[in-house]
This record gives sequence, C-alpha cells and structure tokens, in this order.
Amino acid sequence: MLRLLLVICVWLLPVVVQAQVISSQKGALTLTKMAVGFRTPWALAFLPDGSFLVTEREGKLWQVTPQGKKHQIKGLPNVAVQNQGGLLDVMVPRDFENRRELFLSYSKKQGGGAGTAVARATLKANSNRLSDVRQIFEMAPGSKGGRHFGSRIVEARDGTLFVTLGERGDRPSAQDLGRHNGSIIRITRTGAVPADNPFVSNAAAQPEIWSYGHRNPQGAALDRNGNLWAVEHGAKGGDEVNRIRAGRNYGWPVISYGTHYSGAKIGEGTSKSGLEQPKFFWDPSIAPSGLMIYSGKLWPEWRGHMFVGSLKFDFISRLSGSKLSERERLKSDETARVRDIREAPDGAIWFIAEDQGAIFRISPRD
Repeated sequence: MLRLLLVICVWLLPVVVQAQVISSQKGALTLTKMAVGFRTPWALAFLPDGSFLVTEREGKLWQVTPQGKKHQIKGLPNVAVQNQGGLLDVMVPRDFENRRELFLSYSKKQGGGAGTAVARATLKANSNRLSDVRQIFEMAPGSKGGRHFGSRIVEARDGTLFVTLGERGDRPSAQDLGRHNGSIIRITRTGAVPADNPFVSNAAAQPEIWSYGHRNPQGAALDRNGNLWAVEHGAKGGDEVNRIRAGRNYGWPVISYGTHYSGAKIGEGTSKSGLEQPKFFWDPSIAPSGLMIYSGKLWPEWRGHMFVGSLKFDFISRLSGSKLSERERLKSDETARVRDIREAPDGAIWFIAEDQGAIFRISPRD
C-alpha cells in the first residue's frame, strides 16, 4: 500500500512548466506543458516510477523524469530514418516492473527500401541503455518507398501484441494475404505466431495477419471489454475508425469513403459484400494518428469515449455512442499536429504536439 501511495504521489507531483487552458463542452480544462525540445516526437509511454518515454522519428528514445529532466536512452536497434519512417512506437507492457521489457516499432532497411519491424528490449533500472535488444518481427516479403509504416503496438489482454502496418503506398498489396502490407498482425512477445490466428492454416498467407485491407492505421487501442479498435488514414477523405475483428477485410483499396488526391474515384465505391464498414469516417480527411479509449477515471462521463489526434487540422476529436459520432473537437494553440494521445495512470490525458516538439497534459480545471 505504501508503494502504491508513493507511485500515485509521483504522478501528482507538480511538473508544471506552463499551465494554459483548453476549452471543452465541460468548460475550461487545464493544459500543462510537461516536456519540450523534441524533434518530430512520435510516441509516448508511461513507466511505473512516474517517468515517461518519448520516441523521436529521427531515431532517438528519451526518458523524462517526473521533474522534467530528459535522458537519452542508447542501444536502439538499427533504424532506417527516411521520409515517414524511423523510430516510431514504444509500448510498455503491464508487467514492466517485473520483467523490465519494452517494445519498439521502427522502419528497417530492406533491399532498396524499408519495412516495419518490431524489437523487444530490456531497460534496467537506473540505466540509460537498452540491453538484450532482439528483433521479433519484420514485415515480409519486403517493401520499398518511404510512407505508410503504420506502427502502433497494443498489448492484448492475453499478453499477445497487435501491431498496425501500413500498405507502404502499394495499394493492391493490402488485399494480398501473402504480404504483411496493409494489415494488423498479432504475435507473441517472442515474435511467434499464436495458434489461434485466423490464417495459420492458409499456406498462401502470412500467419501473423489478424486483419487486412488497411491503408495506414496509426492509432490503435483496446476498449474496456478488450476489443481492438484502430484509426487509419484515408486518402483525400475516408479516414476510418474500425472495430478490428480476426480475419476480416477492411476494404482498402477496393472500397473507401474518400477519393484519390487527384479527385479520382477509389475502387468500386463505398461498400461491397464481404468487406467491413467503418464505425465512423471523416470526409474530408483529418489525418488521424493516435487513438486513446478513456477509462473515466477523472471524467466519469467520458468513460469509453475515444480521443483521436488530428495531424492535419490540429485538434483532438472526441467520439462516443453506440452509433459512433464525433461529439466535439478539443483545440488550442498547443494542439499543433497531434501525433499521439494517451491516458496517464492518474487519468489525465496526455498528447504529443509534433509541430511544437512538446508533450502536454490535460487535467480538470480544479
């Protein structure tokens, strides 16, 4: 109990650099800058001691103390930094205190291009270097180009890992089960294929695939029932929120609610038998990135609501309802290109403002 109280106190320490306000339907909320000085920050994750991790796409990993002091963590895998690729997500599993393991997604050099890979590593206490770094997954058969890496990592309730993968700009590959492009995969912590994955008995399919037909899913989270949800970029419109189910085809590039950037029609329209419909879509595109499904800890009325960052229009979208709809857009000068959004252990909402190179915390006004 004493240890728990100490951890809670650490999270409540006044790390305050600057406090502003952000308006919502609940009135003004407190907006606090927690850390600054990052170059293209991509992902955020919390550690049990009250510190947090931040990845930079350019290939750096930082640990920030509750007092706001930054330490660079060395010993990363070989990261191919090109265009949209680089060091991407970081995921701290539930048993981190016991095993000290964390997981990273990144772009890895592949022939004439790069593809998404996942590594497992150990971060020992009071250490600024990763150890036991092992690649546990690499998309196959390989890919070229410099866009649509996907890359969110989510720990399922059974301890397996979901990883989102973009189609790498090769649209037809998202319908090819023989390639990982445009899929969400499910693997164990060692990179093995779970026996109950939907395509393990299909010799022509990549056995890690859980769902396919995705364009570029860059946000993913579990709801309170353990169900996986993802948000993905459309083209010129057609950004989607999807409830992810095993073995389902989410339609790209056969169906979409958007158009190509040229204005040309995408595929065969907005629906087709056997292809999944989104639970919500944006048209025009907002360029959605991080996704968080809120617990209700500080705002009980927001329990189960989704929060999605917009890269294009600089706001945080809040969605809810049995028929999912957008309830409001949280916007301020600080919500500049929202790359990631997370719920902290105390229930506060944190987000990355990529254009500001900063981490912000939203908390109740009181």
